[in-house]
Amino acid sequence: MPKSVVTARVFSVVPAAFMALAFIGSVGSAQAQTTVTLRDPQTEVVFATIRAGNYADSNDGSSLETKTTTDQSVVRRGLLKFDTQNRVPEGAAVTSATMTLTVKSGGSVSWRRIAVYQTTQSWDENEVTWNDRRTSIAWYTAGSDLGTKLSEQDVSNAPGSKVTFDVTPLVAQAVSGALGTSRYTRVALVDIDPANDESRRIYYSPNDPTSSNRPMLTVTYGGGSTPLPLAPTGGSMLKVLEYNVHHGGYGTDGKYDPNRIINVITKINPDIISLCEMEKNDGWVATDGVALYKSLLQQKTGVTWYSLDIQDYGDWSANGIRNAILSKYPFASTYRHEFSVGKDRTVGGVAINVNGRIINFMSTHFDPDSSSNRAIQARELVSYASGFAENRILLGDFNDQPTSAPMLTLIAKYYDGWAEAKKIGAAYSPPDNPNGYTRNSRIDYLLYSRGAANLTLRSVEVVETRDSNGVMPSDHRPLVATFTVQ
Repeated sequence: MPKSVVTARVFSVVPAAFMALAFIGSVGSAQAQTTVTLRDPQTEVVFATIRAGNYADSNDGSSLETKTTTDQSVVRRGLLKFDTQNRVPEGAAVTSATMTLTVKSGGSVSWRRIAVYQTTQSWDENEVTWNDRRTSIAWYTAGSDLGTKLSEQDVSNAPGSKVTFDVTPLVAQAVSGALGTSRYTRVALVDIDPANDESRRIYYSPNDPTSSNRPMLTVTYGGGSTPLPLAPTGGSMLKVLEYNVHHGGYGTDGKYDPNRIINVITKINPDIISLCEMEKNDGWVATDGVALYKSLLQQKTGVTWYSLDIQDYGDWSANGIRNAILSKYPFASTYRHEFSVGKDRTVGGVAINVNGRIINFMSTHFDPDSSSNRAIQARELVSYASGFAENRILLGDFNDQPTSAPMLTLIAKYYDGWAEAKKIGAAYSPPDNPNGYTRNSRIDYLLYSRGAANLTLRSVEVVETRDSNGVMPSDHRPLVATFTVQ
């Protein structure tokens, strides 16, 4: 008998707490590119250092520092804001953006891992503290509201040593205007190594009289290109991924290597993921594949991921093949349902809060062997999903063609993401795959409900995963979509 399970969890939503960023690349290039360097104090870059503990309400605009130690009063994070609003044309296609710092002095520990994060809220250099981004306006999270980690580097304690961070995704998205009306680039410098009293790093500030010592942002843009959004900006943007990982990570070379899958996922940088053909303690994989992928993603990205396990036969605690949902957003609720027929025959979903809107995100895998079973599953899925609030996104391996009866049943109620993206010129795939095939044809889909008033499709991409030998980490290609959530 079909069965369903619904659970709910209470959580507090922090606006923009899970910021993900877009890389705006270029498609073709017919004109010269322009490179600008931002490092002049006050007009092009401002800064501050924020300190925790006893100094959490004190503004420090005299130096630029990082330090992580057990004494909270001497923990330090550096903040920088670059004027990409006035120095880079709005909407320019940014192809490269790097930030370079010069070490002035450091503690006795030779090397420290320093990460660059986006700060998701604006701040005033003369007022910002550990607790407040402006006078009497608190950060959502003390120590600055950190978005996605953009880059990390080992930083020496040697005076005069330089370190460069790739911040292209953030600058590209800021310049595009997708982060809001302000197009400034704001970052935080955070020491992410274990606490150490000798971890301090002091960097030359924008006020240093020697211009070559100052923090420098180098931005290259232009070339007659068309901006291509490849990732979400967080807040009002949502990037979703559908990926059949072939029995937990078996590549087209027959080798099992989940790390290859994880590397693809981290490069795509989605907010939420639907995975098909995960495995648990069976003849394919001798471990809990969902737990493994969650752990690997957390190691690779440095952020918390939430997961839902969806066993394919409705026996939710059993071993074997399954789907999974992995998300940077916490779940307001989770639910799972078994269809009445089929080999693979379940759907699972989660509700997440994005930009103040609830999104119901569902993952499924239809019967691979029987078209009649798939037709029944499609009708049952439409009926079941209609019981959940807009806005709805359905993803999965549907094992059928766009013109098949099961897919037509679904497309009557849901937009086909790839087809809709083609209509607006925002469907991207390698030149030798113009029809967006995810395997030997188009059987993996990303669908969104026709009543989803708060979802606007920005782009869809079938991602190329072949290496130099033509090997893919799965026999399916990933399918990625970016939405604006309004």
